[in-house]
Amino acid sequence: MKWVRVGGHLQTMLLALGVVGAGTSVATALTFKSGELTNGIKYIAVQGEFEFDENLAPFAQLVKQTDPIFVSFNSPGGNPVKAMELGRLIRILNLATYQPRGSVECASACALAFLGGVVRMAEPGAIGVHKSSFSGSANLNLDAAVSQIQHVTAETISYMTEMGVDPALLELSLKYEKDDIRYLSKSEMTAYRVTTPMPSGDQNVASDQNIAPPAPTQLPAPRTTAALPDSSIPAIDARFEIPLARTGKVRHPEGSEFLRASTDQASQKLGMVKNGDPVSILNVYDRWYYVNVRGQTGYLHHNWVKVDQFVSMPFNNRYIQIASFDNYLETQAYMAKSSMRLTAYYATNHWFAVTLSGTYPAKRAAEALKVMKSNGSIPDDAFMTVGNTYVGKACCE
Repeated sequence: MKWVRVGGHLQTMLLALGVVGAGTSVATALTFKSGELTNGIKYIAVQGEFEFDENLAPFAQLVKQTDPIFVSFNSPGGNPVKAMELGRLIRILNLATYQPRGSVECASACALAFLGGVVRMAEPGAIGVHKSSFSGSANLNLDAAVSQIQHVTAETISYMTEMGVDPALLELSLKYEKDDIRYLSKSEMTAYRVTTPMPSGDQNVASDQNIAPPAPTQLPAPRTTAALPDSSIPAIDARFEIPLARTGKVRHPEGSEFLRASTDQASQKLGMVKNGDPVSILNVYDRWYYVNVRGQTGYLHHNWVKVDQFVSMPFNNRYIQIASFDNYLETQAYMAKSSMRLTAYYATNHWFAVTLSGTYPAKRAAEALKVMKSNGSIPDDAFMTVGNTYVGKACCE
């Protein structure tokens, strides 16, 4: 997929498709239509209101048939749960979203669907937010209605976090009633991460680079010293920059693990994944990855993903880690005093792990660990690890 200039072309093509017309209102039923820009770039236009019982299978089928790059909307909103379902489907299918301003709109629940884009572009004033009506609660008693509103609010916050959007956007939307929509400015869309940065710095123009998922959180480099003189701020060494984790494979000592519904090991199990399953990393959180594994999305702890962008070693081998330090100077000093062949790795937790040099088949590593602990050649708290959080070598075999 390639970046293209879409602003004026998209308006023309939406009109040509009959999806919108000047001064017309959108249809009630949700519909999906494919289109193509004059330069051959394909897209899908979503029109109408989101209903709770909406069938999104036609959308997925249209994507399969037409192979579009992005999705655009003309919708006043509707049911927020269904809008989030479409947003997640857009994310799974690796589609961008683009929203022009003018004779089309994307307001209320539609904004949630827009957030599903792996890359999100919108003209200033094109995305509108306000307090949701939570359609479907009208026939409930007060307690049930309050419970439903609380549930959907919690789900919305979780969804925004999942999509890399600042949940404070929900707080802003709750200040505006349905008849008083707040259309977001360019600076607000940037601040709330409604739109994603473009490689060229221009949200309407793209280069020949491939569309990629939103940049995962860039973790800071490990600390070089315990602290700078007369300062509580640790020093940072650019040599230990941590690359963005984008792809990898499941690697767990037990051979399998569960995808989770949130960044909590006690959260709902969404499905089992097995060692060697390919992982697309959609976003990076503190100690967790939001991933797509064979078409299913969820969260995996970073301990259980062998990241392609990190240090490489035989898949089934193990490290024997004997020490760790939160700064590089102590790491160097420890290794200088040792008579053993050691290697230090900088890790995703910003610490340095000291291991025996090389890696070993799991059975051999377990035997060596037992023997070396018994004769006192390594500390009692040394352990065997798959080393999935090791980013690269810091020094010094």
